Amino acid sequence: HADKPARGSLAWVIDPIDGTRAFISGMPAWGIMIGLVEDGQPLVGAVHQPFTGEVFYGDGERAWLADSSGARAIASRKIAALSDAVLYCTHPSMFSAEEMAAFDRVADACRMSRFGGDCYSYCLTALGEVDLVIESGLQPYDILPLIPILEGAGCRVTTWQGDPPLQGGQVIAAAHESLHAEAAALLRRDLGSGS
Repeated sequence: HADKPARGSLAWVIDPIDGTRAFISGMPAWGIMIGLVEDGQPLVGAVHQPFTGEVFYGDGERAWLADSSGARAIASRKIAALSDAVLYCTHPSMFSAEEMAAFDRVADACRMSRFGGDCYSYCLTALGEVDLVIESGLQPYDILPLIPILEGAGCRVTTWQGDPPLQGGQVIAAAHESLHAEAAALLRRDLGSGS
């Protein structure tokens, strides 16, 4: 992970293996992430999935997928309600007991929830295959390269409290604004002020 301070307003954020546990255990969902930020704000991001040969990239306005068939614009799925949603999270161990209860409230309202995927879950949200990713304990390099891809595909990505997730922490990425609002309301219900 690249944590060296920038010498100017531009800085690269690099995660050479996002999904280290997946990588060392032979699960192919890990990825290589790189993002460019200006004054801490994400400008562009790219995720390379070596096993699938896919590269997801975006600039906050648009997002694309490049693979063996070429490059094409991608967009998130615009489903109507939380009850139709597919929810992902890397692993339940990233949550405190209180956070897990909040996650479970959202999972219970969704059509399906799955664990695994690391950065690939976010890419699949931008692609329109997954509708929600909810996680906690993220570092800035875990999310900054993904923000321009997600936003470029029409997703809404924030902290659980609705702020830009520039420092990582508790993150929710949703396929569209109203889905984000539904899920975020369930996440925040009954959470203490320290979360």
